[in-house]
Amino acid sequence: MRDDIINVLRNSDKALDIFELQDMLDLTTSNEMEELINTLREMEDEVIIYHSNKDKFMMIEDSHLKKGIIHVNQKGFGFVDVDNMDEDIFISPDNMNGAIHDDLVLVEVTSKMNLSRLEGRILRIIKRKNERYIGLINFDNKGVGHITLDDSRVKLEIEIPKEKAMNAVDGHKVVVQLEKKKNNSGRYEGKVVDIIGHINDPGVDILSIIYKYNFNVDFPEEVKKEVSFLPSNVNEAELEGRRDLRKETIFTIDGDDTKDIDDAISIKILPNGRYQLGVHIADVSYYVREGSALDNEAMDRGTSVYLVDRVIPMLPHELSNGICSLNPNVDRLAISCVMTFDSAGKQLDYEIFQSVIRSRIQMTYKNVNSILEKDKVPEGYQEYVNDLKLMAELSEILRDAKKRRGYIDFDIDEAKILVDKDCVPTEIVLRDRGTGEKLIEDFMIAANECVANHIYFMNLPFVYRVHEYPKEEKIRSFLGFVSGLGYHITGDLSNLRPTTIQGILKQLEDKPEYKILSSLLLRCMQKAVYRPENLGHYGLASDCYTHFTSPIRRYPDTTVHRLLRTYLFKGKVDMQTVDKWEQKLVYITEHSSERERASVDCEREVEDMKMAEYMEKHIGEQFEGMISSITSFGMFVELDNLIEGLVPLKDLPDFFHFDEEHLTLTGEKTGVKYSIGERVVVKVVRASKQEQTIDFEIVRKVK
Repeated sequence: MRDDIINVLRNSDKALDIFELQDMLDLTTSNEMEELINTLREMEDEVIIYHSNKDKFMMIEDSHLKKGIIHVNQKGFGFVDVDNMDEDIFISPDNMNGAIHDDLVLVEVTSKMNLSRLEGRILRIIKRKNERYIGLINFDNKGVGHITLDDSRVKLEIEIPKEKAMNAVDGHKVVVQLEKKKNNSGRYEGKVVDIIGHINDPGVDILSIIYKYNFNVDFPEEVKKEVSFLPSNVNEAELEGRRDLRKETIFTIDGDDTKDIDDAISIKILPNGRYQLGVHIADVSYYVREGSALDNEAMDRGTSVYLVDRVIPMLPHELSNGICSLNPNVDRLAISCVMTFDSAGKQLDYEIFQSVIRSRIQMTYKNVNSILEKDKVPEGYQEYVNDLKLMAELSEILRDAKKRRGYIDFDIDEAKILVDKDCVPTEIVLRDRGTGEKLIEDFMIAANECVANHIYFMNLPFVYRVHEYPKEEKIRSFLGFVSGLGYHITGDLSNLRPTTIQGILKQLEDKPEYKILSSLLLRCMQKAVYRPENLGHYGLASDCYTHFTSPIRRYPDTTVHRLLRTYLFKGKVDMQTVDKWEQKLVYITEHSSERERASVDCEREVEDMKMAEYMEKHIGEQFEGMISSITSFGMFVELDNLIEGLVPLKDLPDFFHFDEEHLTLTGEKTGVKYSIGERVVVKVVRASKQEQTIDFEIVRKVK
């Protein structure tokens, strides 16, 4: 019935009342009519259809109403982000209708504001994003707890009766669940469902953010029980059907403090002068059996989360640091992808198979870069120097081949926050991205492409990592802005191939504002996601791509391994198997994409908080930086260590006019003009760890 209703409404050029629907669906009995009424009610509740005041029905997508996520500013206004719409919808505080940050809402577009921005009002809250909230509890003299929410964008007053406070005391960070609204006021009654810790306890600040994004710091008892039965070492019985690579020279390259090692590499020069590259990935799906409590928990988490002082792992440490981790000098089960390349980087042959390996050494990027960039060989690395130099040679060949096809390297810097034992930030530096890091990246991309292409041409259900083409209007807008800076950039926007973006970056790379401009151009790109359909990967200029190389820390990779085992090693490609995975992958890819976004947001929020905490100790000090963004309320300045702060417009000693087209601020009396990319000296005037904000004051421009 539901599909029939959708089909009729989509093909109708007008809204239909219930009797017109009855006729078009050819319903004749009272039971059929009752089913129609009930189905329409369900579809209305799910906001699939719109029921007008004139008792007519139409698809929401065809109406003047839109569904989207509301993002609320600290000042109380918000913007609704609607799928398949390039512009969001502004919602004033008076038109929020009780909606709070991150709610899924139904919005009516009411007008266009200046610069063609849409304005609207919230008609209905379809779904609360959060059922639980994080905040600080304090009690009044009547014993009622009052919650100060961590997220100031969420405008809720929450009261906690003493009997529902779990014996929390003043200053505890707590997780609160709403129970009921108090009369017609904006206040809610709730209950404490978890106590995170006291606000002054080390690490509670980060724990609060972890809880906010629904990442579990511990594993359920049923998962722990399953893990207790897993082996801590590989036994001979597990080697059946596997290729024995334990005598091959295989090793790992990771960060200094990495403990969850899921990729190892090997290399050979064949007699014909071709390169044979081996990428050996931990066989996680062998231990994480489909449908087990361990598998379900990993799927729920979706990913590991890497924070400044800890990792929230997707898998328990017994697996992530133990039996699955490719630690040196122990046997480990793997899935190997061994590829042959010619001197131009063209892949000529490959094999994908189950293996057992024994990594010779756990190398670090720092030591590998010492060899490849400075020709200094650390102790214990002597016998691997030739292999490393051969790998660097192949890496350069593969990178050049990727660049020729359009691979886009935005070369965006990343900050590394160093903290002490109490998780107090002590230094913020740029993260290194040397030859070793690029080498591993090139080899992992090659393996991911190889695996993706193999299954794609088998025409079987699969997990793809997709990155769609950018919107032409966004690129045109960016080039218009660059033109306003006085730069003439050419590019064929009628065919937005990756080489076009690559060419734009090439023309910008000698400009003093390059870092800011490349970051702005990156924001014009779509977000990469997981999908069960192959839509290609724009940024990599790859026709077919997946994530195969990190199954310890990403659930899509674990799923890819499971599919390889199903299709290639067990040979199960019957219709029942195909149908099962076609249905299951829709949820896995969507959920994994959502959890990936949550982990990125969690990591960024922790970094913002720690940067603000770091700058609390530097109030009054001066730093040099670059204007990274200009808005109607001020300008953001990014320091050389990537700390970013706001210079509020209200603090400037003149009335400044904001030019939205060229992103400039011009003083009315002084004529002083500020533009993106200009270098300035700023003074830190305010910093708040709690608000995750930093405010600067302009001292002078840098000539």
